[in-house]
Amino acid sequence: MEPQTVQPGATGNPVAVNRLAKERSPYLLQHQCNPVDWYPWGGEAFAEARALDRPIFLSIGYSTCHWCHVMERESFENAQVAEYLNAHFISIKVDREERPDVDKIYMTAVQAFSGQGGWPLNAFLTPDLKPFYCGTYFPPDSRHGLPGFLSLLRQIHQVWISRRHDILHSTAELHKRLQQSTRPESYQGMALSPALLHDAAALFSDQYDEKHGGFGPAPKFPRPSLPMFLLRYGTRFHDEDAVEMVLNTCAHMAAGGIHDHLGGGFARYAVDESWTVPHFEKMLYDNALLAQLYIEAYLASGDPRFAGTTNGIFQYVLRDMTHPKGGFYSAEDADSEGKEGKFYCWTMAELRQLLTPNEMTMAERYFKLTEEGNFIDHSDPSPLTGQNVLCLSNSAVTDAERPTLESALKKMSAARSRRIRPHLDDKVLSSWNGLMLGAFARGGMALRQPLYLQAAEKNAAFLKEHLWDARTGILYHRWRDGQRDDVQLLDAYAFLLSGLLCLYEATLQPAHLEFACRLADKMIELFYDVELGGFWQTPAGDPHLILRFKEDYDGAEPSGNSIAILVLIKLAAITGNAAYKKAAENSLRLFTPHLFKLPQAAPHMLIAMDAWFHEPTRIVITGDPGSPETQALLRAAHSVYRPGTVILGNTGPVDAFSQLLKPRHKMAEAFLCTATGCQEPTGEPDRLLEQIEAIHA
Repeated sequence: MEPQTVQPGATGNPVAVNRLAKERSPYLLQHQCNPVDWYPWGGEAFAEARALDRPIFLSIGYSTCHWCHVMERESFENAQVAEYLNAHFISIKVDREERPDVDKIYMTAVQAFSGQGGWPLNAFLTPDLKPFYCGTYFPPDSRHGLPGFLSLLRQIHQVWISRRHDILHSTAELHKRLQQSTRPESYQGMALSPALLHDAAALFSDQYDEKHGGFGPAPKFPRPSLPMFLLRYGTRFHDEDAVEMVLNTCAHMAAGGIHDHLGGGFARYAVDESWTVPHFEKMLYDNALLAQLYIEAYLASGDPRFAGTTNGIFQYVLRDMTHPKGGFYSAEDADSEGKEGKFYCWTMAELRQLLTPNEMTMAERYFKLTEEGNFIDHSDPSPLTGQNVLCLSNSAVTDAERPTLESALKKMSAARSRRIRPHLDDKVLSSWNGLMLGAFARGGMALRQPLYLQAAEKNAAFLKEHLWDARTGILYHRWRDGQRDDVQLLDAYAFLLSGLLCLYEATLQPAHLEFACRLADKMIELFYDVELGGFWQTPAGDPHLILRFKEDYDGAEPSGNSIAILVLIKLAAITGNAAYKKAAENSLRLFTPHLFKLPQAAPHMLIAMDAWFHEPTRIVITGDPGSPETQALLRAAHSVYRPGTVILGNTGPVDAFSQLLKPRHKMAEAFLCTATGCQEPTGEPDRLLEQIEAIHA
């Protein structure tokens, strides 16, 4: 088969394109000019594989993936490789960010094959979509114990022709193993217990890197769910060591090269233990979760550095990652001009040309700059040398030195803005947008920044208009270039529901709570397992998914189950709807064996468990949500870190008791309520703070 159509190239000359030219995913569009005859995931490809009796070559990645770019350059742009693939396989490309459900199935298979995973994910499937051989990156020629890709294709083809029975037998065996991995363990005899929280905190303490912050060895991922749990735990149980671990980790990450000191925001992870050298891609979900972590660190400590880090994240997102109508884009690449980190790194020579001698001396000390650099470029054939990732030193900056430093930073920022930026993945995902929506809503109140609340409101309106069907209540996952997909995922519902509750607590606008309730009801309808508890990643009935999962791993992103359980507990406390709490409780019980065996795999679910064990404190604020008096009380309620507190109004679908509460003497009053009753209502923000402190003492 040959690529099907032509379109104008960058020079105006016609360029052959394959089927991916009709897709919306930036990742798929990156491959539209490959000589490989790619199909998107769907019925056309599957029918062709059956009709021609060919195995499927499935390649999964994402648009900002460095090694995906490498394999494309080495193999998918290679005419000889493409010719062989087109003659003997049906080749399918999938964007893992659009279809995490497809990615989960075949990543599980890769991990079963090799014990590890990653992207690009490359799998060989039978025409009925069952995997029989899997891997990640394959080089063009055999090296480092990995088979060369073309050599591998020839071997797979020969086995498919001559040993089909063996393939089908091994495929059946693997599929049974994968099915077994989706079945929850019995929780008979395993009671939910607060001991789980204490055991997990002790485990995380053992993994803590006292010198550099973080948990575990290199490579280090921020994984905000873990420090967010520890901060909650330390505050709840007055464990100062746990709190200090989190604050120290936040300080080291913010000082490291993983943090963009000129443009704001964080890269995906650091390759070393000291957070110095990042893998430079920036993901929306990382920055959303880190913004929430740094908000909590700021509220818990009062340290203005954490507020500054949070402001930097938000300014980066508003400047570089926001659609004019309010949606948030997905990611920025690690590579620029074909080289990883080129946009972000500096040599001493270029800085000497840019800065005055005094500014250079200041920058050299402030950022720990050296002639040899701290980042090694591995690109061929002409690697860059002397590259410095900017990291903060421990050297203090005096008031007298501050203007010189600020002048240097201004010049460096301006110079960097003239560089070729990394590729932007500008699709809008309802799941990741929900996380950032919640961060902006919380940040608007905690940091006293109305602009952030406006961004949250605008984003909620965008998602409601472009990705939600008000008639059916269905939420879709991806929007780009005016079109949405037809995919429904638990993560989309749960993450957006979480963001909407944050927005409701920040504004007390009943419309946001009404939208949240509709999403929660639809989430339960589509994904909840009434018999056993837990939420499926996908609705029932998709014939192209060979497995359904209940995801329970909180990695760089928390799982849909962890977020769903937590938001349902919170929503139950606000609305009084016992069905929400029951679904959360049944789901927690389902995952109890997992929490006993591997608490480190589910720190966000531990946050949900903490919320379930401890009756929430409720702050009911009465009066017009937009009035100055109500706003003053809201700001006070959001100005302290008190986990397990929910904030609500007295109108809309709130619980019946809250609807009865009315301001008695003032335009607005706050009622601080626990399971045993309510404090004397107050219209004074300072008095409300005193009550909050007293009840949590």
